[in-house]
Amino acid sequence: MKKILISLLIVMTLLTLTACNNNKSNTGENNTENNTTAPKEIILATTTSTQDSGLLDVLIPIFEEKHGYIVKTIAVGTGQALEMGKRGDADVLLTHAPSAELELLEAGDIINYRLVMHNDFVIVGPAADPAGIGGMEKSADAFAKIAASESLFVSRGDDSGTHKKELSIWKKAGIEPGGSWYVETGSGMGQTLNVASEKDGYCLTDRGTYLSLSHNLRLEILVEGDPDLLNIYHVAQVNPEKSDLINAEGAAAFVEFMISEETQKIIGEFGVDKFGSPLFFPDAHRDPAEYGLKY
Repeated sequence: MKKILISLLIVMTLLTLTACNNNKSNTGENNTENNTTAPKEIILATTTSTQDSGLLDVLIPIFEEKHGYIVKTIAVGTGQALEMGKRGDADVLLTHAPSAELELLEAGDIINYRLVMHNDFVIVGPAADPAGIGGMEKSADAFAKIAASESLFVSRGDDSGTHKKELSIWKKAGIEPGGSWYVETGSGMGQTLNVASEKDGYCLTDRGTYLSLSHNLRLEILVEGDPDLLNIYHVAQVNPEKSDLINAEGAAAFVEFMISEETQKIIGEFGVDKFGSPLFFPDAHRDPAEYGLKY
């Protein structure tokens, strides 16, 4: 009887150990297979306009489902996004400041630099239009009238692609903006538009973000169509030589996704149902030289 009891105890102990090991396996402990098949993450540094317009809310889930990556989006001003690229703190960039981007390309900070799409900037302001800029053809002339009348102008002031464009227009107008009439938010496009709307001020914005938020804004498009207001977007991989942590494979997949025919079609249709025209125009198969770009 004693031998039988000892045998039963041994069997029960073995069964308990087996169950524990199975439980660990099921909960992921020491499960090498689960670790290797888990979705990989890529970091996308991009401008707030692609986020605020809602375009990324459409594109990123499609990319994640198709390629098995999880995209961590960091939406900041283009200047900040490019700095992340310089430091190797992102895997891929989607930005809209070609002159600044080309500096990174020439320095070897980014590779696989591809044209994606464009829209345009517009100057918006209150319906009363105290500076009288409505319908003007040249953005620099409109800025000059705003400054001369000291009408409130709300700037992002964040070194974003929009801010860089704004500064280039002030420079063309021969004006260094400043004083109580010139307000810098240091914020993204959406927040800056909200401030301009609340304070009845003028603002430079990309058309896509303005249209997507216009139902909540007391602002109207007053100046548009100037060639100086063209807004061009590129995608690029951060050079994987900058850091061992850069996901080069995931970044390359994202670049190819953005310039694929399927994605370009989605970009060209985005906003049509709601606004009657797209918020962005696909450019992946266009010659950059058409925009005066050489790389």
